[in-house]
Amino acid sequence: MAKPRLFRVWLALGSVLMILLIIVYWDNVGTAHFYLHTSFSRPHPLGSLPTPRQGEELEVAADAEVDEFLDKLLSSGVKQSDLSRRKTEEQPPMPASSRPALSRQEESVRGYDWSPHDSRQSPDQGQQQAERRRVLRASCANASLAFPTKERTFDDIPNYELNHLIVDDRHGVIYCYVPKVACTNWKRVMIVLSESLLDRGAPYRDPLDIPREHVHNSSTHLTFNKFWRRYGKFSRHLMKIKLKKYTKFLFVRDPFVRLISAFRSKFELENEEFYRKFAVPMLRLYANHTSLPASVSEAFSAGLRVSFANFIQYLLDPHTERLAPFNEHWRQVYRLCHPCQIDYDFVGKLETLDEDASQLLRLLRVDRRLHFPPSYRNRTASSWEEDWFSKIPLAWRQQLYKLYEADFVLFGYPKPENLLQD
Repeated sequence: MAKPRLFRVWLALGSVLMILLIIVYWDNVGTAHFYLHTSFSRPHPLGSLPTPRQGEELEVAADAEVDEFLDKLLSSGVKQSDLSRRKTEEQPPMPASSRPALSRQEESVRGYDWSPHDSRQSPDQGQQQAERRRVLRASCANASLAFPTKERTFDDIPNYELNHLIVDDRHGVIYCYVPKVACTNWKRVMIVLSESLLDRGAPYRDPLDIPREHVHNSSTHLTFNKFWRRYGKFSRHLMKIKLKKYTKFLFVRDPFVRLISAFRSKFELENEEFYRKFAVPMLRLYANHTSLPASVSEAFSAGLRVSFANFIQYLLDPHTERLAPFNEHWRQVYRLCHPCQIDYDFVGKLETLDEDASQLLRLLRVDRRLHFPPSYRNRTASSWEEDWFSKIPLAWRQQLYKLYEADFVLFGYPKPENLLQD
């Protein structure tokens, strides 16, 4: 009776020792080539990846063995092969297309432009990137700049708030996506790099071939939030290793212009989900409409649309945040990407998208493999702000600035004094 019990104790101690050895291995070797074979990963031809450095082949093989061990130790009872097969069955063949099919109105509102852009690098681009990171770090350290969540540590961030961090283990990249900042095309780039989506059995090679509806399917991307379902208590440790060793980037834009863009795409176009969830309450609360059509098409036909003033009222209403957090399309960037808890290596801006995208792809050493899609031009320009805010009361504009002040300061956008004074 004592011998089996002693055997079980030694077995448990051996398992713990093995886990500790794995953790030490991760810390020493790193995870830039530690491929997490997620349920949506597929075998890939070696020729599609950068040529391994000397000794790297052994490192990748060792990592695969570690990954296999973790799969057996930490899985929730569902075999990885079953998950991969299920994912393959769920993915119908998707026709490739050179560009999404959009109506003229949708192209205008979304800001699509299919003309080629000049993406040459300016001589001072490296200095510009260093300055952006310096401003970000200095702002986070500035005690006079106060905003919610600033003083949190990374461990204080709830799991669900990590869902905007997309990981590509093949190239050691982490992207925090910000809606209304070319995130559709950056997600396309991440899909191509990670080979996480198949077209007729083969990974996509051209970002623009990936249909928009599949780009925003959460099952396509490996996010930090998903680590919890797979690695449990080891998740934070893995996240910290990746944050330390991977290249981390995000793209931002002028906060007020981003709000205008969000309003245009979600309330000037017929969007059933946003009509029912957001437009109907706004029209009832701020436009005094008591009887509203059931569908967005009926509402548009009747001339019932949310105004930009209604949208601003909604953002400033203290009841909005009490009921639920801001929707991601107008949530502040500091709440989406946690720039004071995560030391980003690259801060891109939509205002300089072409140059920044070209520089980033070179930094990641994938510029010969793909190019950023030449499909977006910033038509919601900063010069529009005065027109859009001309009918918004001064007090509302000032309150709105306070609401988004942290994003202005953290990412070096000038305070819009012309909108905040009589």
